[in-house]
Amino acid sequence: MTADFSTPTPLLLLADTSDQPMVPGAAVLRMETTSSRVGLFDGAWWPRSRDIEAQLPGLVTALTAQLGPIARVGLDASAWDRAPGHLVIDDRMVRIDWSAVEDHTMIITRGPQDHFSFLVIPLEADAAAAHAAMTMAIQDGNCTSAEQILADTGILPA
Repeated sequence: MTADFSTPTPLLLLADTSDQPMVPGAAVLRMETTSSRVGLFDGAWWPRSRDIEAQLPGLVTALTAQLGPIARVGLDASAWDRAPGHLVIDDRMVRIDWSAVEDHTMIITRGPQDHFSFLVIPLEADAAAAHAAMTMAIQDGNCTSAEQILADTGILPA
């Protein structure tokens, strides 16, 4: 049997959820599951509270359904009330790496070299600004920093 190379392999994209309502707790995804991703962010997340134990499991469960097991999550320590080193989510231990950078980003690690970058919308954002920031973050080829996106959408002072 010979392989047919005339038909290109389709790009593996996760569902684009950018047309769904933006509410606290929402994750907006437009993520390529290949190593040749372009743009700064693969998704955006708007948590409902500063309680990491309440907020992260739902996101990790949803991402696991699309991506497979999540090994690590990198978060900004200043955005959360507590900073545990790991959480057990759906009977799997997920390591949490904390930084003090205050850069409004989150890194999801699926495997040793497969990372997804998310913009994290501050809690105080209103729905219209959060929608605009989430949409801007996931545009193809976006290279705008989290701080600039949040300033451009009025969530943070310019």
